[in-house]
Amino acid sequence: MKKTDILLCTLNSTYQHSSFGLRYLKANLEELADSCTILEGTLKENPRQFVEKILSFNAPIVGFSVYIWNTVQTLETIMILKKVSPETVIVLGGPEISYETASQPHLKWCDYIIQGEADFSFRELCRKLLTEPGPEPVRASPTGFAPDDTGLSTITFESGVAPVAEARTGSGPGTVQVIGPSLPEIKQVKMPYSLYTDDDIKNRVIYVEASRGCPYKCEYCLSSLDKSVRSFDLDQFLGEMKTLLDRGVRQFKFVDRTFNLSPTTSTRILQFFLDHISLGLFLHFELVPDRLPAEIRELIQKFPEASLQFEIGIQTLNPEVAKNVSRKNDLVKVEENFKFLREHTHVHTHADLIVGLPGETFESFGAGFDQLAKYGPDEIQVGILKRLKGTPISRHDLNFKMIYSDMQPYQILSTSTMDYVTLQKMNRFAKFWDLYANSGEFKNFMLWLKQTDSLFDRFFKLSEHLSLQFTETHSLSLMSLAEQAWLYMLKSGVDEETAAAIIEKDFCFGAKRRDKPVFLKKTEPKIKQPQEGVENSLAQRQLKHLNLSTTSPIISLSDKF
Repeated sequence: MKKTDILLCTLNSTYQHSSFGLRYLKANLEELADSCTILEGTLKENPRQFVEKILSFNAPIVGFSVYIWNTVQTLETIMILKKVSPETVIVLGGPEISYETASQPHLKWCDYIIQGEADFSFRELCRKLLTEPGPEPVRASPTGFAPDDTGLSTITFESGVAPVAEARTGSGPGTVQVIGPSLPEIKQVKMPYSLYTDDDIKNRVIYVEASRGCPYKCEYCLSSLDKSVRSFDLDQFLGEMKTLLDRGVRQFKFVDRTFNLSPTTSTRILQFFLDHISLGLFLHFELVPDRLPAEIRELIQKFPEASLQFEIGIQTLNPEVAKNVSRKNDLVKVEENFKFLREHTHVHTHADLIVGLPGETFESFGAGFDQLAKYGPDEIQVGILKRLKGTPISRHDLNFKMIYSDMQPYQILSTSTMDYVTLQKMNRFAKFWDLYANSGEFKNFMLWLKQTDSLFDRFFKLSEHLSLQFTETHSLSLMSLAEQAWLYMLKSGVDEETAAAIIEKDFCFGAKRRDKPVFLKKTEPKIKQPQEGVENSLAQRQLKHLNLSTTSPIISLSDKF
């Protein structure tokens, strides 16, 4: 007897992440669900060892979920798997393999590719593979693909799939069948929340969604390819959320691209969680920035500190650049909404900006950064443009000389308005900004930095200083970051005692108590010790941005800063 007939695999970026897509696939296998097992690894997994784990299940069908962050590691894994076990039927799906499919090296090492949402098409494929094997393949009319120079022949099916007899029997190039995308009827899709294990609930991010799709056409985003927004049955969805609450889930990350699109739906979901907020909940939503109607405003004012996080996609505040990428924002409403969130709610706001969009210059990005900083978000996530497969931003390649890396994550290397060196500097800026500003570890140091007309200019100068001190921007200790912040303040003319007081306040009396760092031992700034407070189990990164009673107050800086 086989241990399992269907093995669903993926490599998550870290252990705390869970594969939402694989759980959907298993939940919708119907009579085959009990014959399916999910195997999740991480990017740190040795491909040989991961293949060894896969083979231990002795599964005739092995599916992989391919994303931008795991595409290289998945390729290495399936290369080994197909060589050592050519009889294993390998099925690939996910956003990374669903677009520009014919050009990808994965095709040489798999048997089937399912494009788009595979909730139902994967089930139908498995049914045929497990119950209808035979020498004659069942084919629909091939479309769009032809043999390439590797000798690999691909076939796209408009409907139907081939049985297992069509699978390759050798370790080299063979026939791969590509099953084209089809949107499942959303209200017929079975929700996967029962497949979160107790271990998932205790240790992993719990992803949920009330809808799929996005009505906007931002050219850098895969959601721009969606035809419409489709919503799950709301009563059924909230019933599933209640079950998760009963099982102990306290943090929910909504993956809906536009949570605030429908005020009726948004307010029902918010009210549901508000009714259970005493459990100590933390909720993450993605919002479009210029849509915050009165009914949503009224509800979010009732949520306590550290319970709501809004990820707000700004991307650019340059109207011409926004027009280039079909990004529509009412900037007056955007500013009004940030002001409301800052002054009348406890919502933790996380705003996104993208470096390298077509037409964006170093100067215009800096102006947009400063403008956004004045809106007062708790975090500004500076991202570097990536050319996701299938996105229409490629139409700008010639006009704006957009050059991208051929290696994932396919970051922009240079444009007609930002050269390679500038983008390299902005890469470092983004990483140092995350370490100092977004981490919440350096609130007092950041308060000092903000005493300027241009936060962007001042932090860019800090970033240039840090680039001379650190050859890499990863694995930097908090001690090293604190010391460099201290040295930079001294270099900028701050007296030693004041600089030491700022760094000691950040380093020693934040969310974690620490001893005074060695480089400050010779200075003795007088800081009032914080009072003991109760523990707070809410999201730690968000708590670092709050001035709670459990931490000592932020230092008052002199007027000269």
